[in-house]
Amino acid sequence: MTGQRHNEAGPELEIVIVSHGAERLLRRCLRSLAEHPASRTTRVTVVDSGSTDSTPDMVAREFPAVRLIRGENIGFSAANNVVLREDEAAAVLLLNPDTEVYAGALDASLARLYSEERIGMVGCKLVTESGELDHACKRSFPTPLGALAHFTGIGHGDDASGSLSQYRATHLGDNEPGEVDAVNGAFMLCRAEAVREVGLLDEGYWLYMEDLDWCRRFWQAGWKVFYEPGGVALHVKGGSSGKRRAPKQEIAFHRGMGRFYRRFEAAEHNPVINAAVYAGIGAKLATSLAITAARGR
Repeated sequence: MTGQRHNEAGPELEIVIVSHGAERLLRRCLRSLAEHPASRTTRVTVVDSGSTDSTPDMVAREFPAVRLIRGENIGFSAANNVVLREDEAAAVLLLNPDTEVYAGALDASLARLYSEERIGMVGCKLVTESGELDHACKRSFPTPLGALAHFTGIGHGDDASGSLSQYRATHLGDNEPGEVDAVNGAFMLCRAEAVREVGLLDEGYWLYMEDLDWCRRFWQAGWKVFYEPGGVALHVKGGSSGKRRAPKQEIAFHRGMGRFYRRFEAAEHNPVINAAVYAGIGAKLATSLAITAARGR
């Protein structure tokens, strides 16, 4: 990937947006950043990961203050790492192109990040276009039962027990700030010091699950992950990857699930449970691919 390296002192906040197409959504995202900037010096960088449309040209033409890095489609983690590796800012925000920040979202999140010495990552409150909470903005690391309940839907109801709804971090209210296992990769504000200690995103994940992995490694390194509902951003779920995942994306999602479980959970369970988990992931992938194929016809 090619991009101009800034030699002067870096900004206080670096905002990184990896885009693969999604021209209309990216335009809205960049406009929201211009309309609701942080009070700290900020640089916005768009890493174009192999867009086949006019997305990068739109950025260059309409947002000349935005740094544009053009490259091939090397995966979400690798594309973010292009900028994370530079390590020029005090804090870095990984932001999806299908988001729009609302007034005060950046400053509220930054204030929370610096409110405690060991807070390493902050996620804001994400809402959908209908105004509902995007429940992925605060999560617990999934147990086998919690994951099963989440993907079958039985963990979504208000009357679901804690063991069934645990993936959604229901112990913490939607408008209650607090520590959580993980936040959503659509909005991940990180302290640069923590990133240096934890390391970059794992490029073994092509797309999906890299955010859960990173949050896990933040906690393992002694850095807190925090949910801050004082900052709000719109998240157009599936906006940058399609409402229904393409087969390649489905495979990447389910491979990511298996990789995360293998790295962090498998050693805690016996072989029978592990075999059941991997079989469940395989069955879910087969079902998802079948649904995608049927809808395509």
